Amino acid sequence: MDPLLLDIPDAFETERLLLRTPRAGDGPVMNAAIAASHSLLQPWMDWAQTTQTAQESERYCRMMYSHYIGRTQFAYNLLRKSDGAFVGHSSLHTLDWTVPAGEIGYWVHADHQGQGYITEAVIGICKFAFEVMDMARVELRCNVRNTASAAVARRAGFALCGTLHNNALDVYGSLRSTHVFEKLSPHIPASG
Repeated sequence: MDPLLLDIPDAFETERLLLRTPRAGDGPVMNAAIAASHSLLQPWMDWAQTTQTAQESERYCRMMYSHYIGRTQFAYNLLRKSDGAFVGHSSLHTLDWTVPAGEIGYWVHADHQGQGYITEAVIGICKFAFEVMDMARVELRCNVRNTASAAVARRAGFALCGTLHNNALDVYGSLRSTHVFEKLSPHIPASG
C-alpha cells in the first residue's frame, strides 16, 4: 500500500466534535489553549516544559499539515461543533504502513477537561483509522502514573496489553514505566 495514494480526508466529525488537520493560521488559538492548560500538560508532555510562543505553535500547525500531506502523521485540532471552541488536540502517529498501525496521543484544554471530549475523539480516530485507513491496530501509551490518560484508553475500548517497566525518563528525569494499550480493527481478524 502506498499511503501517498490514499484518499484520506483532512477532517471528520464525531457527535460533538469536528476533528480537523491543523493548518496555517491555527497557531494563535492552539497557543492560547496550551497556555491556559500548561499546568495540566507539564507533568506529562516533554514539549510542555517550556512556554511555547505563538510562532512555535504556528510552526507546529503548518508542520502537521505537511505531515498530513506526506501521510507520516495525522494531527487533529478538536473543535466543538456547536460553537467552534478549541477543546484539545490529538494525533495518530508512529505510523507503520506495513501493518498498518499507529499510536494515538492527545491533550485537552483545561476549560474542557472532564467532559468526555478526549474519549469521544479517541473513539472517533480509531473508527476513522479502521474504516478509512484500513488500519489493523491502534496503540495508546501513557505513563503509569497518568491515571486520567489510562482511563481514557479504557473508556475508549482499549485493552491493556502490557507495561514497559523503567523504559523511559519522565519529564523530571526520573525513570518511568509505560502502559501500552491496544485496540484491534473489528474488520480484520486477529492473527494467531
